[in-house]
Amino acid sequence: MKTVIAIGAAALFAAAAPALAGPALQTPPSVARNAEDPALAAVLADYEVYLRANDPISAGFEGDREALARLPDVSRAFELAQAPVLKAFADRLAAIDPARLSDDDRLNHAFLGWVLQRSLSRIPLDTDRIGAFNSEGGPGQSAAYIASVTRITGREDAEAWIARLEALPKFYRDQLASARRGLDSGLVQPRSIVENALTLMEPETAYTAQTDPLLKPFATLPASIPAEEQALLRARAQAAVAGGVMEARREWARFLREDYLPRAPESLGLVHRPGGRDLYAFFVQGYTTTDLTPDQIHQIGLEEVARIRARMDTEMKAAGWTGDFASFLAFLRSDSQFYSTTREDLLEKASEMAKRADDGLPALFGTLPRTPYGVRPVPAEIEANYTTGRYFGGSMENGVAGGYMVNTSALNQRPLYELPALTLHEAVPGHHIQIALQQEAEEGPYFRKSVDVTAFTEGWGLYAEFLGEEMGFYRTPYERFGRLSYEMWRACRLVADTGIHWLGWDIEQARACFRDNSALAPLNIETELQRYIGWPGQATAYKIGEIRLRAIRTRAERALGDRFNVRRFHDALLVDGPLPLALLDQRMDRWIAEEQARPAD
Repeated sequence: MKTVIAIGAAALFAAAAPALAGPALQTPPSVARNAEDPALAAVLADYEVYLRANDPISAGFEGDREALARLPDVSRAFELAQAPVLKAFADRLAAIDPARLSDDDRLNHAFLGWVLQRSLSRIPLDTDRIGAFNSEGGPGQSAAYIASVTRITGREDAEAWIARLEALPKFYRDQLASARRGLDSGLVQPRSIVENALTLMEPETAYTAQTDPLLKPFATLPASIPAEEQALLRARAQAAVAGGVMEARREWARFLREDYLPRAPESLGLVHRPGGRDLYAFFVQGYTTTDLTPDQIHQIGLEEVARIRARMDTEMKAAGWTGDFASFLAFLRSDSQFYSTTREDLLEKASEMAKRADDGLPALFGTLPRTPYGVRPVPAEIEANYTTGRYFGGSMENGVAGGYMVNTSALNQRPLYELPALTLHEAVPGHHIQIALQQEAEEGPYFRKSVDVTAFTEGWGLYAEFLGEEMGFYRTPYERFGRLSYEMWRACRLVADTGIHWLGWDIEQARACFRDNSALAPLNIETELQRYIGWPGQATAYKIGEIRLRAIRTRAERALGDRFNVRRFHDALLVDGPLPLALLDQRMDRWIAEEQARPAD
């Protein structure tokens, strides 16, 4: 399950805004307090201003009213212009000797260095050539997500959303230009991804004012705006969409259908594309935040498949099944007792589980976020190619709760024995707790509130599924098997993602691991495979991150013995925000030492 959040908005939009120039920027007091070293404080302050200008999506979620009226610049020209700006930040950082910094400053110095290095390394690779769209769509789906978390509370909000609508045609054009560069250079998505994207994009050209997701923020306007002004605002929004946006949608769909699709190859992986192996290695290292090679990750996946399979056999026997493993999977995939018959029933069951998970939180955490979350259906316009569940980040500043999104389509492909694990991963104690705490962090520099560290974020989501065992959340052998099936899913991701993009596997080779070792429904397997094909490397982050998180916990438990406190441990992991895994090891080793030195309660 991919997390859609305000933080890490580069996953939806590339950074955008004019390069910073001119005199040194004034250090915001909040940043100055969070760095003891003056030189580091100045770098962090200037980088904060840069991020707020370049990433209006994240800045808007933070309550920046001006940013709510802008979209990022995702053009290649803008990306190239960032290289000297980012290099200047890296040079300023390198001039600071980390040996003379405090522990916290040294950590932030190393973390920002990692972020800058990844950003600079990405530019010459021109990754937008293949990242302009995937099986879940392209610019239209990104815009629809932003619309879904946009709340209009007054005239200023309405004007801001209209400004974004008016900026959307350029966003489409820039993404189309990126996809065309990929087409011209041979770095292209395969035919199956283009076909999936087209199933989502073609309907965009038939939206009406009543059905268009971009106009939903105007469905209900506050009474503080006079009725006649409301009508004018709606008319302006509809005109922006009916004009420039609709024209951009038609051109994007035409380009994919007439230019891209005929030249899209049947071969799946990056290994078949020019420079694809180097690009895949770059993706894997970025998503896992490690130096692991694709071959090493593939082997870890195989080992995890074998380990999890042994536990699944135990739960299968606990369920009273006397047949073989394959027949048990067939039973789980076909017996009606495991499936809801209405969308409402599935959503209600997910809501009950989410509330039951809430009940277990105080035993696991000393600090909980202020931001609430809701349980919502995946929007109908994207559900066909969408994953089983997802998390949408909230924003207290903008009055938006987090969202545990449940796909209520194809009910015979949404087994209930998987729903507990899905709920723990996407809602609580999974993504909502981790992401909301990151957004609400009061200490530390701004960049740590918005940085996307997939191995940590998704590793935590998978770790949260494991926490369900300690919570007593899984009530039957079927639900425990479903939990293990979800863990197997992530192990098979390591095998299949590297198999497709590094070893050159075809779809059947990749499919076999999921089909033969998990209880995932066929539709879920196919949807996920298309996701891995179209988004190389991202799927490797989950299991690698979870393995490291569980190893850190085991290390802490052994070092602290009876003094280990799970609530303090989880607070230490989450409250200050995510880190690349090597830096996380350092921070948590320091926490273990501090706990050992702390007077006993």
